[in-house]
Amino acid sequence: MYENDQRTVLTLDAGGTNFVFSAIRGGEEVVEPVRMDAVTDDVQRCLEVLVEGFDRVQSLLDNPAVAISFAFPGPADYENGIIGDLPNFPCFKDGVAMGPYLEDVFGLPVFINNDGNLFAYGEALSGILPELNAALEAAGSSKRYHNLLGITLGTGFGGGVVLDGRLLRGDNGCGGDVWLMRNVHNPALIAEESVSIRAVKRVYHEEDPTDGRELSPKDIFDIAEGKLEGNAAAARTAFERLGVAAAEAVIHALDIVDGIVVIGGGLSGAAKYIVPAMVGAMGKNRLTLSGVSIPCLQIQVEDLTTPEGMQAFLEDRSTLVRVPGTGREVRYRSEKKTGVAVSRIGTGRAVALGAYAYALSEIDRNNL
Repeated sequence: MYENDQRTVLTLDAGGTNFVFSAIRGGEEVVEPVRMDAVTDDVQRCLEVLVEGFDRVQSLLDNPAVAISFAFPGPADYENGIIGDLPNFPCFKDGVAMGPYLEDVFGLPVFINNDGNLFAYGEALSGILPELNAALEAAGSSKRYHNLLGITLGTGFGGGVVLDGRLLRGDNGCGGDVWLMRNVHNPALIAEESVSIRAVKRVYHEEDPTDGRELSPKDIFDIAEGKLEGNAAAARTAFERLGVAAAEAVIHALDIVDGIVVIGGGLSGAAKYIVPAMVGAMGKNRLTLSGVSIPCLQIQVEDLTTPEGMQAFLEDRSTLVRVPGTGREVRYRSEKKTGVAVSRIGTGRAVALGAYAYALSEIDRNNL
């Protein structure tokens, strides 16, 4: 959407260990990223690092930036640029007005959001959504998709929704929050307890209590692949159970959003186990009081990580029906479809592109 836009936006990848500063123009990074150690225990020093990082990027540009835009962990009042109490950033206790502070320092509009929202926005504008629509066009289909649900699987269970090119923020900044939906494995728990790194580790050891090693998700994936000694069946189960739990949240979201689903985050590397379990769970039925079995989704879900699933998704089975009393025909789509895909541009790039596009869209919308 902004591939030919010549405005530059300063960006930040804010991790608990490193802050990585950069700048994007026309959907491409235009400087060598600047990396600095994150400061989590001293708010003044943290703000000084942010200013220094953005200053260093500014000095590398051949024209001035028009905005600063980045993802930062919540809880937060993103609309007003205030970061709240963060487990990994104890110095933000009681809320810090980070956005207004940076606006005062740089004289630029500052946009802060969560990574789930910006991941979804980047995928909707510059990632999987335009890619799939181009594939549909190439396949001769007239169908196009305009809505997207993005989910990130990692330390937690993130999400974001884009409706017809607009990011759903919600009136309280809570749009797309899938992490606290119902947990299908234990309805008393939030979904994130089964859709996270800690869930993969826990389920593996529940399935094989004899393995006392401290294992990372990558280790568990390698066990599933037969590349590391361990219980391969338990490893596969750990990822499959995550897929089933994610599916329950996605089902409820899709009943409202009705769009494409794209997965990102560190755990998406285990998609070969997660996505089939997810798609299978999304195809289940529920009952009415009279005993009638009804699909939990009105739409057929295809696994876009497989050639077969992609082929089924791209196939156009629409027909032409005659308008009564005329010789005119109109297209009839009796088949409703969506697909589950894994990010092809990478989570970090999608978040950065989302931050860039979000800043420009807000500048244009508000005539800043």
